[in-house]
Amino acid sequence: MTYLTLALKGIAGLLVAGTLLPLIETNLGLVRSLDFPRLQIAVALAACIVGLLLVSRDTSDVILAIAMAAALVMQVRYILPFTPLAATQAKSATSCEPGARLSLVVLNVLQSNRDFGAALDLVTRRSPDIVLLLETDSGWQEAMAPLRALYPNRVEQPQDNTYGLLFYSRLPLRGPEIRFLLQDDVPSLRTDIVLPDGETARLYGLHPRPPHPGQSSAPRDAELVIVAREVAQGRGPTIVAGDLNDVAWSRTTQLFQSISGLLDPRQGRGLFATFHAQWPVMRWPLDHVFFSEHFLLAGMERLPGVGSDHFPIAVSLCAAPHAPARQEKPTATAEDHRDAQEAIEAAR
Repeated sequence: MTYLTLALKGIAGLLVAGTLLPLIETNLGLVRSLDFPRLQIAVALAACIVGLLLVSRDTSDVILAIAMAAALVMQVRYILPFTPLAATQAKSATSCEPGARLSLVVLNVLQSNRDFGAALDLVTRRSPDIVLLLETDSGWQEAMAPLRALYPNRVEQPQDNTYGLLFYSRLPLRGPEIRFLLQDDVPSLRTDIVLPDGETARLYGLHPRPPHPGQSSAPRDAELVIVAREVAQGRGPTIVAGDLNDVAWSRTTQLFQSISGLLDPRQGRGLFATFHAQWPVMRWPLDHVFFSEHFLLAGMERLPGVGSDHFPIAVSLCAAPHAPARQEKPTATAEDHRDAQEAIEAAR
């Protein structure tokens, strides 16, 4: 047996294990973080299958190749809904009245990134109706001061622990508040926004802690479930935006969607991977904008980098009376509600 065959077998074993481990119901950060690189694992599995079949004819290696093929199918099933090969969940607006359009930009600036001008220029050039900046400390708050002249309504919660947030709105706000849902150093935003047509929409800005190896995913999972429950109780036009530190295909985000009933504009369109901006081969979608069936999607794009490890993401929505009839929102099963309750209990 050659060293190349041994190496391929070792890599194959790790890739199959990395595919199976997330099936375990656990809050261990090491396991839950394996939800993120599913595309990368899928590509590596395909390469290993080809490599192993080319260099070996041993029966056991063929069996291993079959196991890798099964793992590859599992990974593709997670990713496929977030490609143009799948049906869109949030439908596109063919036209939109100016008073019904709402545009927003979400950006995790990376607190240590001091290229303030790049972020400021991007927001100024794009001129969205609302801006959510995450990982903002007092230095970022001071640097973004010119936005106050453009955005008369704002909520600023700078922090030096990478969980600060700055929110700017050209539209009037009602009842804006900073909340600490589970951890006293991780803020989130809740506010009502008066849309140009006079209707009101509720917006949540989130940035829960990620499930790093050695840490539990429970606080992140529970924060998303808590917000999802609030959204379901409200039933009005709603937007949830931010760096959720979770990928669109994870069971936590799927649970968030089923409980909240919110739509994911990525489905049927593409990954729009926003992290890591400096590592092209290791990217996944961490920054999200979910919205209720009251909106149609007028546009979505990943914007150029501004020195952060995240790309900004821009979304334009169109509030339309006929939108709910065109879209089927996710619904929760009894099992989903049980899982949601267990997620909250695990965090508390």
